[in-house]
Amino acid sequence: MILAIDTATDWVGLALHDGSTILAEFGWRSRRTQTIELAPAVAQLWARTGVAPGDLNAVAVAIGPGSYTGLRVGLSLAKGIALGQKLPLVGVPTLDIVAASVIRLETDLVVLAQAGRTRLWAGQYSWHEKRGWEPVDEPVLTNWEELLGRVQVPVAFAGEIDGAAAKLIRRANRSAVIVSPAASVRRTAVLAEIGWQRWKARQVADANTLAPLYLKEPG
Repeated sequence: MILAIDTATDWVGLALHDGSTILAEFGWRSRRTQTIELAPAVAQLWARTGVAPGDLNAVAVAIGPGSYTGLRVGLSLAKGIALGQKLPLVGVPTLDIVAASVIRLETDLVVLAQAGRTRLWAGQYSWHEKRGWEPVDEPVLTNWEELLGRVQVPVAFAGEIDGAAAKLIRRANRSAVIVSPAASVRRTAVLAEIGWQRWKARQVADANTLAPLYLKEPG
């Protein structure tokens, strides 16, 4: 059994996965109130599923990029459960969770998350026949002008893309594909599956030292 926790941005989620079935998945837009919302949501998860912390084999958590407060809240809870129950902890980059939800495409994929004040977290991925979407390089903190000026080749976009953002993308790159909103939602069930696979492969982190991925603007 694995508990997945994602508080990297305003989209917050929890999920439970037993290795074959997603037992529960909660997702909501928090408006940056994760600090007061997360503990009651976890209590509700236990109550609705009948699962207890002692039933867990591991914990998975989104490690960023994301907001300072959001990442701190989620990572603190994940570490607390992992250390308290002596469980393995799996850290998964935020943008990887969205990429894992997108089917194979003929182009590269750019995954976006809103960082506030017109800024974006962005990561580019290429398809690998056996491993699926893999990062081309490290994610960056950028803005629309810089991002769209840099990405000129045919490419697909996924993630936190509202109507205004979709217009900007299409205006700058007519060949761009925008992945559907449903496929772009960062689902915590996907984080749980990734976490389960990495736990089985023993790709786990040290709960004492796992750190969030904070990005700073270049320069």
